[in-house]
Amino acid sequence: MHRFKIVGIGLIIAGFMFAGVGGYTYLRTAEGAKALQAFSAAQNVALTYDDQGQLVDRGKAEGATAIMSLLTNDWGYRVDPNDLNPNDPVVNTASEYMYQMATIAYHTLHSTQKVTLTEPAEYNGKTYEPGTYDVAVNGRYWSQFDRLDPLDGPARELAWTGTAHALIAELGVGSMTASALQMGLGIAAIAGALGAILVLTGIGVIWAVRPQEAVAKATERVTAPNAI
Repeated sequence: MHRFKIVGIGLIIAGFMFAGVGGYTYLRTAEGAKALQAFSAAQNVALTYDDQGQLVDRGKAEGATAIMSLLTNDWGYRVDPNDLNPNDPVVNTASEYMYQMATIAYHTLHSTQKVTLTEPAEYNGKTYEPGTYDVAVNGRYWSQFDRLDPLDGPARELAWTGTAHALIAELGVGSMTASALQMGLGIAAIAGALGAILVLTGIGVIWAVRPQEAVAKATERVTAPNAI
């Protein structure tokens, strides 16, 4: 029974340690979330909603639906509806970051670039006369252009600019940071819950052996005279 008490005390100590880890993780995660919120507010990048609280792009709900389709169907991202809050349109959650990234990509993928040739060019047996050409991106990403083509090469640079790449990269970092913060809260909750369970278990073990200790002591008092 004495050993059970030691086990119970050990469980209580371990429980308090896990609770401390959970509390520390929560505090650090909360600090990170506060910093991310401040960074997002400073950038003032916000999503647009209509009067019914529905996402719109350039004033049209159809545009937002197409962007969401790119995000969820083409990219396979699972959007959390709770992340999209019309009352808090500032981009500061994982789903909002990803949606904003998809917005930039969507408009780039569906853009048309003007390429001007100042002299004749020939490529793959085709001759291009000097002039200005409209080159549709047609859903192509950076690596899907033929960079040696007189029209595709310049069109790629015009569509997928350094700014577009930088914004997508920054939004990707924001999405990963927001996801990591959510995981941090989950880890803090798990550690705290495990700590509470261990403390309660330890207390339960000590409480459970108390009646047996009382019986043992009573038995010792009764049998002590007989031993004499």
